[in-house]
Amino acid sequence: MEVLVFDPFHGAAGDMILGALLDCGADRDLVIKAMKSVAEEPKIRTVTRCGIKALKVETRAKSTHRTFKEVLARCDDADAPTEARSMAKRVFSRIGAAEERVHGTHPHFHEIGADDAIADVIGSCTAIVSLGIDGVAVLPIMLGKGSRKGSHGTYPVPAPATLYILENTGIATQVGNEDGEFCTPTGAALLSEFVTVKEQEIVPYTIRSMGYGAGTRDTKNTPNVLRALIIETVSAPMLQDIVDVLETNVDDVSGEIIAHTISQLMDSGARDVSAIPSIMKKGRPGYLIRVICTQDKSIELAELMARELGTLGIRCTPTIHRFIAERKEEDVDVVINGKMKTISIKCGLMGGKVFTLKPEFEQVRAWAEELGISLRDVLQTVTEVAWKAVRQRYESSDEK
Repeated sequence: MEVLVFDPFHGAAGDMILGALLDCGADRDLVIKAMKSVAEEPKIRTVTRCGIKALKVETRAKSTHRTFKEVLARCDDADAPTEARSMAKRVFSRIGAAEERVHGTHPHFHEIGADDAIADVIGSCTAIVSLGIDGVAVLPIMLGKGSRKGSHGTYPVPAPATLYILENTGIATQVGNEDGEFCTPTGAALLSEFVTVKEQEIVPYTIRSMGYGAGTRDTKNTPNVLRALIIETVSAPMLQDIVDVLETNVDDVSGEIIAHTISQLMDSGARDVSAIPSIMKKGRPGYLIRVICTQDKSIELAELMARELGTLGIRCTPTIHRFIAERKEEDVDVVINGKMKTISIKCGLMGGKVFTLKPEFEQVRAWAEELGISLRDVLQTVTEVAWKAVRQRYESSDEK
């Protein structure tokens, strides 16, 4: 699996992201063609920033403010791959939503409605599409501090729109010790659109290529560059993630309440819930309720447990490393008694090979009732057909 990793240790802007992608090996001709269709031909040159060579991209576009509708129309008209045009429109939708939260409804985009911003976004989206990578991760972004002047006067750094864009993206941030705006709304929106992999999910890897995109200023102490790496994850038996484990003991709750609570916890985002019979103090029978969840869900699910079970204390074992198999869902066509049905199959993979699979139970159960055949027989037939179909798919994929 190839993953593009952005390392915005000194912030991020549209031109820096574009420069880093080109330096990593993105298709320069395709990018220039796309940018020329919305602005003038960009100037791309190698510069040094605090001793580090990096690519500097200058769009050389006219300073024109456009409405949100006009910006989207420019993206639609760009001579770029369809996926890149759609991606660019989502980027500007992120920016537009953030600006409305800050200023209310407004007719123009101000700083990011100019053609140079449109060219940067179209160019960056075209570049990342041309790389053909499998995922994108973003390391903590340096935001900066202090204040700066804009079309609305002097406002704090980070800009309010930048913070709204990064809200709930899962991307970590840091303020840093230097004054200045290091992450622009355009940079934040591009990284928020690109990210698909959490930093914690990156498994051991080898570096395939590296690139640096230059900012405008040549700062003295820290290179004003954005670093990007294309990495290839090392094949491992299983992937890893991080979870919290919540536990509580109950001895005065009925089975119906426990069943209801388990359902509520799963619906609220728990990865797994179990009720384990146990003997508690004074020989009373009870249950150990155990919940596995992601770290961001711990507080919410602990409150739900307390509310539904009436328990006064919930133990949390944080940051548990969990080994997990790669999971995929495949559709398999199965024929029984001359009737065909497409059944969803959940597959577990290690090293690119399926080692376990399970048909979607409710689909199999409904089909068994429809056919008037025992559930056990239908399940066995579906499983056998699924193994044959899935093995053929993955074996032929390996050969290619």
